Amino acid sequence: MKLHPLDLAIIVIYFVAVILIGLWVSRRGSKDLNSYFLGGKSLPWYLLGISDASGMFDISGTMWLVYILFVYGLKSLWLPWLWPVFNQIFLMMFLSAWLRRSNVLTGAEWIQTRFGRDRGANLAHLSVVFFALVNVVAFLAYAFKGIGKFASVMLPWHFTNSPTGLFTDANIYALLIMGLTSLYAIKGGMVSVVITEVMQFTILTVTSVAIGIIAIYKVSPEMIHKAIPAGWLNPFFGWKLDLNWTGILDQVNAAIKSDGNEMFGIIFGLMFFKGVLASLAGPAPNYDMQRILATRNPREASLMNGMVNVALYFPRYLMITGITVLALAFCMTDLRGMAKPDFELILPIVLRDYIPTGVVGLLLAGLLAALMSNFAATLNAAPAYIVNDIYKRFFNPNMTPKSQVRWSRIASFVALVVGVLFGAFMTSITEVMMWIVGGLYGGYVMANVLKWYWWRFNGYGYFWGMMAGLLSAMFMPSLATLLHIEVANTLYLFPVILGCSVAGCLLGTLLTKPEEDAVLMKFYSTVNPWGAWGPIREKVMKQNSAFRPNPDFTKDAVNVAVGIVWQLCLTALPIYIVLREWPWAGAIAATLIVTSVFLKFNWYDKLEKA
Repeated sequence: MKLHPLDLAIIVIYFVAVILIGLWVSRRGSKDLNSYFLGGKSLPWYLLGISDASGMFDISGTMWLVYILFVYGLKSLWLPWLWPVFNQIFLMMFLSAWLRRSNVLTGAEWIQTRFGRDRGANLAHLSVVFFALVNVVAFLAYAFKGIGKFASVMLPWHFTNSPTGLFTDANIYALLIMGLTSLYAIKGGMVSVVITEVMQFTILTVTSVAIGIIAIYKVSPEMIHKAIPAGWLNPFFGWKLDLNWTGILDQVNAAIKSDGNEMFGIIFGLMFFKGVLASLAGPAPNYDMQRILATRNPREASLMNGMVNVALYFPRYLMITGITVLALAFCMTDLRGMAKPDFELILPIVLRDYIPTGVVGLLLAGLLAALMSNFAATLNAAPAYIVNDIYKRFFNPNMTPKSQVRWSRIASFVALVVGVLFGAFMTSITEVMMWIVGGLYGGYVMANVLKWYWWRFNGYGYFWGMMAGLLSAMFMPSLATLLHIEVANTLYLFPVILGCSVAGCLLGTLLTKPEEDAVLMKFYSTVNPWGAWGPIREKVMKQNSAFRPNPDFTKDAVNVAVGIVWQLCLTALPIYIVLREWPWAGAIAATLIVTSVFLKFNWYDKLEKA
């Protein structure tokens, strides 16, 4: 692509500004681990919410969401439940407050508050560190693949003539961009990341609105209808997808088959079942958990996740739908001419060919902001687990604050190198993403559900449940291939991975003694979760007659159900606005208003006071 000098100038100015600002504020994040990883727990909830939303507005995910909206139409609304996106609702309603009450630095450190410090607790602690590091490396590889694919289409320079192998244009671009972002993410920690992400989110919002307006202006509903199959505009479905692209763009049928989503009813059931378990488990030990722990109190932790929902979905889907609509209107001839089109490249192709000169620079700056936000947030979450949860705890408990920060920077660099190496060997964004959501998170969920809601669950059960789940997630796809079992979608392996994890949890727990009453009573009285805590609840109340058990299960469950509908409306409304499907948009807007009013009275007004 040949960029106009104005576009190149905007991109260069943006990169320089972000790096200089990140380095300038990095001094605030260099005092100790608390300031480096959590910003001293002094940042306001709305800035942390915008930062979290910006971190989720990643380029790899945006390319994938454009792909699924193009291929699956409005039925793609359900596919992000793979992550699951509605975990933000569970966090918003109750889990963020529970987690923040623990007042710890990392997810692994939280294990001490639940299981104590005996051998079982130490094993549980190490299993969380293991998961966190695998998770960080996986997300760095995911970011690497998305950055490279996007930049190799959008940016004008070529470094090699090799279309395959390690030294491709895509991999070299990814390495350069991730290297630049690392300058401020590694040096400044949380404060640098949050400040730059707020700046990046502002650009992303302007970018999203611009793309949505361009699509509305350039593409009429009639042009869209000519380019889509029957059922594309309908979000509802039966057992089968029943979306036939034959005669319109035949290659899409092959993509749907390759994704393994033809039996959409089964896929939806697996996504929802896994999603509820993953949401009940609380946040994974990544940048999302880090933002919750960085809030000033439990009330602000809940508000922070509410801000994520408001800030993320509406502007992001203006962009996603705008790109998709422009592709449907103007790229179909080009796509038909390709023997095997890569639909993950729709986003950069549309920007390259169908956005006016001058606007492209701003849009590229916004999209580069997206990939830098996600990458910086992921990278900043990694070293806490190496330095705080391994080196400091087991080898050097008397580290000075400056030494902690120095070793954290080294750990960030090591995690970056490993993530880049894994990303260089991956072939597609979807390949990495499906392993993360279908395999890795499948092995994570059960141990992390039981830790909140069952008093008898102990450190040994957590360790064996985590390891059984994670190891089966890592090796089950290879075993299926070895046994000549074709698995079109990694999600189909979830029940098997879950079964291994459940067995590990129950056997590890029931074959060993419960945790000490003092540990369980302190955790229960501090966090105050609802669930199967009967014996511990009685002991706490006997010791402290003023203690009041959590009575909010019914309220939280109702708020979660309404909140999921509210989040779906925030996602669907911008899609139907850009498509100019006004009856759908009106009904969704009315539902959004009703659910917002309900949550105002039944959630916001009932949040615990600061």
